[in-house]
Amino acid sequence: MNSRWSALTVLCAMQLMTVLDGTIVTVALPTIQNDLGFSQAGLSWVVNSYLIAFAGLLLLAGRLGDLAGSKKVFLSGLAVFTLASLLCGVATNQETLIAGRFLQGVGAALASAVVLGMIVGLFPEPGEQARAMGVYGFVSAGGASAGLIAGGVITEALGWHWLFLVNLPIGAVALLAGGRMLRRDDGLGLRAGADVLGAVLVTTGLSLGVFTIAQISESGLNPWYGGAAIALLAAFVVRQAKASRPLLALRIFHSKEIIGANLVVVLVFAAGFGFQFLNALYLQRVLGFDSMQTGLAFLPAPLVIGALSLFFSARLTARYGTRRVLLAGLLALGAGLVLLSRAPVGGDYWTDVGPSLLIQGFGMGLTIPAVIMRAMSGAEPTDAGLASGLNNTAQQAGAAVGLAVLATVATTRSGSLVAQGEEALTALRDGYSLAFQAAAGFVFVALIITYVVLRDAPAKQRISV
Repeated sequence: MNSRWSALTVLCAMQLMTVLDGTIVTVALPTIQNDLGFSQAGLSWVVNSYLIAFAGLLLLAGRLGDLAGSKKVFLSGLAVFTLASLLCGVATNQETLIAGRFLQGVGAALASAVVLGMIVGLFPEPGEQARAMGVYGFVSAGGASAGLIAGGVITEALGWHWLFLVNLPIGAVALLAGGRMLRRDDGLGLRAGADVLGAVLVTTGLSLGVFTIAQISESGLNPWYGGAAIALLAAFVVRQAKASRPLLALRIFHSKEIIGANLVVVLVFAAGFGFQFLNALYLQRVLGFDSMQTGLAFLPAPLVIGALSLFFSARLTARYGTRRVLLAGLLALGAGLVLLSRAPVGGDYWTDVGPSLLIQGFGMGLTIPAVIMRAMSGAEPTDAGLASGLNNTAQQAGAAVGLAVLATVATTRSGSLVAQGEEALTALRDGYSLAFQAAAGFVFVALIITYVVLRDAPAKQRISV
């Protein structure tokens, strides 16, 4: 019992570093831009290089976990991520930082792709699995908000280099503990799925797709890149249908549960990641917060997420089932976004922003553990790594889509109002408001999918905790 929970701590330590790195840099981007002389377009690569490598390799890394063994893939990713963090931390020019961020994405993909499958293997009993997923959900959802807090505090107190250097002691301890505590698994063997062509097609297609999405908010949609990404992924599907040893067993898509739950994951992360990025800009550009104040302003969300994920979500899931918990969480998340969209130009944090963050934290604390359990529940044990990689791919795809779409909505709306003679600050606020409403729309679609597609097991099959 204790050894399994200790192993979960190692897995969550890596997940925390990964999630933090997805958001912690956001608050520090202006400082990094000034220090290293990035142009506005070049600055986007500090984020995009990480996302492209991360999202592009997740499916491949998940399948590698099934074939070569999850422990080997996880520890390899942890080592790459830790060393890449050192490279970012000592970067003195743009090229070194972008290269380090790309390598961080590679390491994050290798490690994150197998985490969910390893948790399912460690905790096969439904009650314990629900509690373990609650811890993982807290790390995933709370870590994203905590990244904004930590980014502001560390940047102001120590400098942006320490955003990456803090990973070194965490990574070193996790490597040592993981080597001892994680259960060894040899996997199916690479010969069971050594589809090199399929690996090239899916990795290139996903990477190009994320790059295309990430560039929408800056230069618009490039149909050539988008078309090439779709063609590569279509060729990958055809290849998997015909290959004698496919990298991705298409049977996993026969499960309505897996498809529906992963669609909900895409929409939830699209709303959540895009909202966090734009709300940070709203706090700084409209309300005049500095980076530390912006980070601390997000504090209510991770506190509520932590309380729900760690202490209540498993009990609620046991009593009401994942579907009802997920529906309640999505309703709360959507309501919080709608409430935030009403915040005025001269808004007060305690009345206009803080309450909405509390409601959203409540929604995320219920939603993340429940939807992750649903996404993993339909997979066979031999496909656990693949299902884990697919779920993480859905998370990263959702984050990329949400950021691109919501940033474009906000920018377009603000630009249109300025052109009509609206005051700049009011135009900014109205652009963010419309983007928050669009995020609420993502959540509403997720609510419909959950209601129509996902079904709970009969009451007699519910878990006990």
